Amino acid sequence: MQTRKILLEEDEMPRKWYNILADIKMNPPVGLDGKPINPEDLAPVFPMNLIEQEVSTERWIDIPEPVLDVLHIWRPAPLVRAISLEKALDTPAKIYFKNESLSPPGSHKANTAIPQAYYNKEFGIKRITTETGAGQWGSALSFACSQFGLECKVFMVKISFEQKPYRKSMMAAWGGNCIPSPSMETKAGREALEKNPDAPGSLGIAISEAIEAAVTDETGKTRYALGSVLNHVMLHQTIIGLEAKKQFEKIGEYPDVIIGCAGGGSNFAGLALPFVLDKLNGKKIDIYPVEPLGCPTLTKAPFVYDYGDTAAYTPLLPMHSLGHDFMPPPFHAGGLRYHGMAPIVSQLVAEGIFEPKAVSQLAAYDAGVMAARSEGIIPAPETNHALAAVIDEAKKAKEEGREKVIVFTWSGHGLLDLTAYDKYFANQLKSFALSEEEMLKSEKVFENYPKPQLLKSH
Repeated sequence: MQTRKILLEEDEMPRKWYNILADIKMNPPVGLDGKPINPEDLAPVFPMNLIEQEVSTERWIDIPEPVLDVLHIWRPAPLVRAISLEKALDTPAKIYFKNESLSPPGSHKANTAIPQAYYNKEFGIKRITTETGAGQWGSALSFACSQFGLECKVFMVKISFEQKPYRKSMMAAWGGNCIPSPSMETKAGREALEKNPDAPGSLGIAISEAIEAAVTDETGKTRYALGSVLNHVMLHQTIIGLEAKKQFEKIGEYPDVIIGCAGGGSNFAGLALPFVLDKLNGKKIDIYPVEPLGCPTLTKAPFVYDYGDTAAYTPLLPMHSLGHDFMPPPFHAGGLRYHGMAPIVSQLVAEGIFEPKAVSQLAAYDAGVMAARSEGIIPAPETNHALAAVIDEAKKAKEEGREKVIVFTWSGHGLLDLTAYDKYFANQLKSFALSEEEMLKSEKVFENYPKPQLLKSH
């Protein structure tokens, strides 16, 4: 019998996060004048202990014991051989996935929600505000706050709030307060509704609302938390790839291809970054972040400085961006509807270390259903995008008659996304793609902004 699950014991779980900023150079966040932002400038938004992680260049950062205790609820996560999917594809490729759908909220987002809640608690914070797209991050942070006795307020992109009603119930079960964005509770939300009362919302607007709610709290006991994009989030997610490395060592394998869906970049980076140093040192690995055609941040947007939110409350971040006022079409992968991309991921794409791909919504669901019918797990719409690329790679291996090892992140389950599957089975889903006119309109936003540099560190 072939082994499906490669497991680690609890005492084999990594006790340190890997910080890639020790091994690559990065453009810093800046103001409109082009001058780097000081860590102190971020203090009204984040606790200083997380700001220190954000700017750290130490290669290894200890995971605190209270964080390890909560992570042990579901970690180490299994590395799974997708034997049934391989058979369905009749491919010589070996397909593996890190199953991140096993966390209590059902996705990889808990890997950073837990440490962020812990560090806020340690800093004396009482309340955390945040945004969420599909609801995975809002659910994860609500869960994490319940573990450390913090209040949690979540601004959820309105179209996803309506498409995924049970995400709100999940957050409520853990004590989270979820409201649709744009809302009337903040200046940023009111301005967005004034422009368009029927706006479906965007992650950019929801981020603006969450930041505003944090920095205007007169008690000083509220901070904001972000589920993707920033360096400390990528750091926390490296537990995925660090575990995967140990698991591949156990079976004497090493991946030829690494794949993950990419919206803000966190689950993809979590798997890929621990392998990047090997690639920088000459190891031949293909690494593919996969995004939707309806929000082609990496595949079509320029590498620029842009704001991380619609109201321009954040510093200018060096990233691939469609423009901070970009309103994405209402496809169901809410976690992949962000206008920008993590600076770390953007930098490595600009330098040719990562090769981005984009897939249509229908291709993603075709892949997700095939995976569900073979492997048994119903994937999240975001995960479906990674699966589409995995299936393409497996078919390519068959055409070439070459065995290769493919690994991807099964970033979350789709049990709260069944309305989208209903529409797929009823032939009511459609694919979205941005026109050249929309792309050109987006690029004009950056004409007066500073320009990031290529800083090849390899």
